[in-house]
Amino acid sequence: MEYVINGTDLRKRFKGFTLDIPRLQIPQGFATALIGENGAGKTTLMNLLAGIRLDYQGKIQYFRENAGIDDEGVRERIGYTGPGNYYLPHWTVNQVKEVNELLFQRFDPAVFKRLCRELAIPADPGKEVKTLSDGNRTKLMLAGVLARDTELLILEEPASPLDPLMRDKLCEMIREYLVSREGLRTVFFSTHNVADMENVTDYAIIMEQGCIVEQGFVEDLKEKYVLVKGEEQFARQAGPLLVSQTRSRMGFEGICLAERLDRLAGMQVAVEAPTLSQICVAVMKAHSRLQF
Repeated sequence: MEYVINGTDLRKRFKGFTLDIPRLQIPQGFATALIGENGAGKTTLMNLLAGIRLDYQGKIQYFRENAGIDDEGVRERIGYTGPGNYYLPHWTVNQVKEVNELLFQRFDPAVFKRLCRELAIPADPGKEVKTLSDGNRTKLMLAGVLARDTELLILEEPASPLDPLMRDKLCEMIREYLVSREGLRTVFFSTHNVADMENVTDYAIIMEQGCIVEQGFVEDLKEKYVLVKGEEQFARQAGPLLVSQTRSRMGFEGICLAERLDRLAGMQVAVEAPTLSQICVAVMKAHSRLQF
C-alpha cells in the first residue's frame, strides 16, 4: 500500500483542546473522508496537511518522495479548497482566473472556463465573488482547483453549501479526478454529509476530541460492524454489547462489532449490513462528550 501522506506524532495544542495523532496515513489513489462532529479537530488537521498552519509538533511527508510541504514543487502538486474568504470578496470571476494563472504553473485557464460552464457558475466574468451564493462560491473554488494539474486534493467540507444535485456532481468529479491518472491521484475531504458522500468514499477516518478513533476502507468497516435490531425486552441486556443503541416502544437497534454477535445469541435479533453513516454516528456517539 502506497500512502500519499504520512504523518507522525502530530500534535497541536489550543486552550482547552489538543490535536493528538500518533500516526496518520492517507492511502494513495483513493478518496478518503474525514468525519467527526463539530470541534473534533477536522479543520485543524486539514490546515496542517494543507500547509496553512506550520506551528505544530510532529512530521508530515507527502508523496513517494516523503517530501515536506515547503520542498520544491510540493505545493504545486496539491490542490486545496476551504471555507471562509478563500477568494477575496471584491475579486471578479475573471480576476480569480488571473490570480490562479499567476500563482500556479499547472493552472489551465481553458479548463477553468469549461468547468465554470459545466458547473453553471454565473457567466459574467466581471461578477464579484461577494455577490455569489455560498454554493456558487464553492463551485468557483472547485473550478479553480480542478483546473490545475495536481496529484492530491485536500477539500474542507466541499459538500456543505451544495444542493443535492451538485453534491452528486461533486462525487462524479471526484471519481473522474481519481481515475484520470490510474491510481496516482488522491482526494482527502472532510464532510458532515456522510450519506451523500458515501458513494464516493473509499476510506474513512473518524475523529473525536482531537484523536482518530476509527479508520479503514469502507468495505472493511462494513464487515467489522453490523446493524442489529431486536425486541424491547432484550434492549437492556444487549446494550453493553453494542457500540451505540437507540430504543423505542417497538424495540431497539444499534451497531455491534461483528466479533460480538455470538454474545447476542438467544436475544432474537435481526442482523443487517450498516451504512457508513450508521457506523460513523455510532462510533462518534461512543467517543463524544454529548450525552445521549
